[in-house]
Amino acid sequence: MDRIRGKTVVVTGAASGFGRILCEHLLAREASVVAGDVNGEGLAELASAMASSALHTQVTDVSDLGQQKALVAAALERFGAVDVLVNNAGTMPLAFFSDHAQAVGAWDRCIDVNIRGVLYGMIAAFDPMMAAGQGQVINLSSIYGNYPTIGAAVYGASKAAVDFLSESFRQETRGKIKVTVIKPTGVPATNLSSNIVNPEAPKGIWGHYLAEDASRFEAMAAGQLPAAEQDPESPAYFALNPEYIVDAILNAIDQPLGVSVSSVTVRATGDGYVL
Repeated sequence: MDRIRGKTVVVTGAASGFGRILCEHLLAREASVVAGDVNGEGLAELASAMASSALHTQVTDVSDLGQQKALVAAALERFGAVDVLVNNAGTMPLAFFSDHAQAVGAWDRCIDVNIRGVLYGMIAAFDPMMAAGQGQVINLSSIYGNYPTIGAAVYGASKAAVDFLSESFRQETRGKIKVTVIKPTGVPATNLSSNIVNPEAPKGIWGHYLAEDASRFEAMAAGQLPAAEQDPESPAYFALNPEYIVDAILNAIDQPLGVSVSSVTVRATGDGYVL
């Protein structure tokens, strides 16, 4: 039994990265998808590529509660339900405190998107899901939220906030709304790294693997990474493909109503992230 088929899924940050891949997979499995993103051009590209009547796209700034409510309302109006909300939109402005002059604007946006955006998504979905007596919220967190590390104070704090918001929401909506937290490790193929303010800031997540993994990333950029480290069938697999994060999200959706996948961390077996 495919429990994804026929569901209506709202996805934020849908124009690129995990969000776009997720939309494509959901449509392939005959779900209806409401895709929101602040990037209208990216949404138009998604709509053109998929050309599906089961896809509705809507420009949405997740830090605006009214726009989040409008996105959920579009799902109700277009498809008659909001079964799943995936709070995927996020930004990762890694920087040191000493970078504050350059970083504070990006940090403000990080707080707006990663904390306020997740909160507003849950608020927007709360009333219709509670009225229906069922629903599911899936929040994208990160291993950065597990423990503080140098270079990731604001981003890590925002993901720790996602964990707290999710668990509180689960407790309050027990028996009606399922809550899932997905925690990726590093996934180089997404565009999150484009938000990094200081290229040295990610060093905190590598710990004693810093020198080894830095050389691996250099080899990967040069197309010289050993075959085993590129092969997901190998335990040496180094850099996770975003498809595996999407698989985890799909698996969480594809469960009986009474079964909730609460928290999942997905990592490449050979990655060196110490969190």
